[in-house]
Amino acid sequence: MKQLSLLLTIMFISAQLFSQTIEGTVTDESGFGLPGVNVTETGTNNGTISDVDGKYMLNVSGLNGSLTFSYIGYTTQIKPVNGSTEINVTLLEGMLLGEVQVVGSRSFRRSSTNSPVAIDIIDLSDIQTRNGQVEINQILQYAAPSFNASKQSGSDGADHIDPATLRGLGPDQTLVLINGKRRHQSSLINVFGTRGRGNTGTDMNAIPVSAIKRIEVLRDGASAQYGSDAIAGVINIVLNDKTETLQGSITYGVSSTASEGNFAAGTPNADGKNRLYDEDKSYDGNTVKVGTNYGMKIGEQGGFINLTSELISKSRTLRPGASFRKGFGEAAIDGFNFLINAAVPLSNNTELYAFGGRNYRDTDAFAFTRDNETPRNVIGIYPDGFTPRITSIITDGSLSAGLRHEMNNGWKVDFNNTFGKNKFHYQIKNTINASLEEGSPTEFDAGGHSLSQNTTGLDFSKYYKNVLKGFNLALGTEYRTENFVIFDGETGSYAVYDINGVPVTNPNQVIPVDPITGEERPGGSQGFPGYSPANTVDKFRSNLSFYVDGEMNLTEAFLVSAALRYEDYSDFGNTLNYKFSSRYKISDFLAFRGSVSSGFRAPSLAQKYYNLKFTNFVGGTASEVLLSPNNSPVTRGFGIQELTQETAQNLSLGLTLSHGNFTATFDAYQIKINDRIVLTDYFDASHLGINVEAAQFFANGLDTKTKGLDVVLSYKHHMGDNSLNFALVGNVNKIDIEKINNGSLDPDVFYGPREQYFLKASAPDYKFGLNSRFISPKFEAGLALTQFSGITLLGWEVFESDDDFGGTPGAAFEASKDVYKPALVVDFSAQYNLTQKLSLSIGANNLLNKYPTQQDADWTDSGGYWDSVQMGFSGRYIFGRLGFRF
Repeated sequence: MKQLSLLLTIMFISAQLFSQTIEGTVTDESGFGLPGVNVTETGTNNGTISDVDGKYMLNVSGLNGSLTFSYIGYTTQIKPVNGSTEINVTLLEGMLLGEVQVVGSRSFRRSSTNSPVAIDIIDLSDIQTRNGQVEINQILQYAAPSFNASKQSGSDGADHIDPATLRGLGPDQTLVLINGKRRHQSSLINVFGTRGRGNTGTDMNAIPVSAIKRIEVLRDGASAQYGSDAIAGVINIVLNDKTETLQGSITYGVSSTASEGNFAAGTPNADGKNRLYDEDKSYDGNTVKVGTNYGMKIGEQGGFINLTSELISKSRTLRPGASFRKGFGEAAIDGFNFLINAAVPLSNNTELYAFGGRNYRDTDAFAFTRDNETPRNVIGIYPDGFTPRITSIITDGSLSAGLRHEMNNGWKVDFNNTFGKNKFHYQIKNTINASLEEGSPTEFDAGGHSLSQNTTGLDFSKYYKNVLKGFNLALGTEYRTENFVIFDGETGSYAVYDINGVPVTNPNQVIPVDPITGEERPGGSQGFPGYSPANTVDKFRSNLSFYVDGEMNLTEAFLVSAALRYEDYSDFGNTLNYKFSSRYKISDFLAFRGSVSSGFRAPSLAQKYYNLKFTNFVGGTASEVLLSPNNSPVTRGFGIQELTQETAQNLSLGLTLSHGNFTATFDAYQIKINDRIVLTDYFDASHLGINVEAAQFFANGLDTKTKGLDVVLSYKHHMGDNSLNFALVGNVNKIDIEKINNGSLDPDVFYGPREQYFLKASAPDYKFGLNSRFISPKFEAGLALTQFSGITLLGWEVFESDDDFGGTPGAAFEASKDVYKPALVVDFSAQYNLTQKLSLSIGANNLLNKYPTQQDADWTDSGGYWDSVQMGFSGRYIFGRLGFRF
């Protein structure tokens, strides 16, 4: 530790020898701040980008150099430093190429602090070099106040794609855009043991971090502007457009296996010992990530192509779990990403643009352990029992292309087509089909699912600078098609075989019996039963929408905006939604803002048609469950109605403060959702005669109300040529269930207390992060403190008899409460610029190796000593990174 302190001291002193900090604002001719302007020290690769208000800060190596300001669509300017510490620049419009809108506004002249709604702007090109997170979800988890994502374990497909939420709502209630164009969702629906149960979502981890310039998070309902799924808000990912620069990084990191808690001797994976199929280890989760980004000019009129490739290899983590959950931990991943972003001018007022890429991931996660003396095991193959592996090949591809044109009368036109597809293909390994007994293979192709989406849009906009103090009008239309597919696996992955090795098709066939228990042997691959021909689905739908959107500055201080959108779906009907918002500036430093809007979310094709038989573990006991599709006679027989749209009402009220180097935003919100689609609890289905004990369904089951407050404070303090940056981001959130739409069904079975607790824990009651960073030309160091509130979940004890817990009425319910106390997570990182082209970073996420409150693993949802909570369950992660820029 002394040597590290000495090294950091030497690095800090050397950083002070030749340095100067320059800051300023980049605006257009109308005085509006320009976001994303490239600001570089001329003749070097040292640079930054302006924030959403056009402000920038850059440490340069000398007093006599110059700065280059470049921005697509504007004329490049070079400004000499001449010893100045503040350089403000006004860029003049040049080519139309690549004009940028900030999400939440269709005006090209709006920034975050003067917008009527809450927007976070996260500079990924900056953050990715400074922290140890290698995936977008985890970066946003600690950067955006009301964004939450959690790693899963023992949750089938959700182990491979992290469910993420905004303001505690479902993963599918946040719309994701790339360069302002709708991104397709994942084909995975969260079913078993996950946050966001019954929801689909967008797999943002399929987008390479190295390709991203910034992420804009609109924390406000926006269905009237962008359509379905935008109830909680919108996340817009803006891709890199740099040219003539090769930049990237090589990252290596590991997680400590020193688990915090008290574990009985022999507990699987405790402190890195008794590891499943592995030797004892002090560290696991070994992660290697190599990302590169290179941009080239096309022609001499501002055209460009920007290329990104990213390779990631991460081994699994193993943490303490119950005897039936020896593989509790995060999944292993091997993946490769490639993405292109390009634009080419065809004339002075027309450009062709395109972006897209492909993501490939090979993932590997452990399912629940099968003991040796069970009908699910064949002792001749696995004499000591076995733990199946759920592996998957995930492919995600997309391509978006369009034409932008500015007419002579000032109208701007954007014609675009975007196609995307996500595919999951499961391969179950280290498994058996027990009904085949000793003749069973140990690996099965279990089939999978896919979702494709094609969106064609035509948008028009015009800014009238002489109407009052400025008026922007936008209108357009969009046509979207979707296709959801479930494809079957090989026969052995789903079939039950008789004693002659023939798939069972009639009740007269004799099923093999386990000689130890005397019970019939189950069929299908253990760990994850394959999709059968009866499960296969190939469903399409389409929708057509029209919108109009206006923003008007009635005075310099008073802004009002309104939007109206009509959508017509081929499978459930039409909807009309509105939004009104406003901002009033009390002074140059203080403004109030607010909005009111309606919203909707169409039921996804997966929610309507997904179906599967699977194995559920309750306290170590396995049972077979049928997830019945919404259009099934079985579903109707239980009184579950056809799915319809969710509807919402959003209210928000906030204020913004800006004075010198200090900015602050406070935004309160309320979101009421009717007919929220959920996955029900388990109904008794033993009478159906289809070899299942329980059934569950998708239903418009809840009316909820979510209230909260988002806080973002930031301050920059200059100390000569160095600076200190501070930011406090926080969210307070509360979800109430106002009504359970159970009809004549038992509410405790339709959506019981356990599911209600899981829903309310989708976001912690509060989350606050304090980030501080010291910056000099040669050295940087940062410290981040994130405080998570406590949450309470219900374990499987809730379904047991009170007599098993002392006999007092309500004893089982009280025993089932898994209380997670508030916890503080500390992250640290330091970066030293070896040269102008090379930098070295070291750091630790969860530096103090903090774990959630330990629970009884026999009764948790995951089978581990912790559930999947927002702070994670993998402990300290240490990393090193070599960054380069040529």
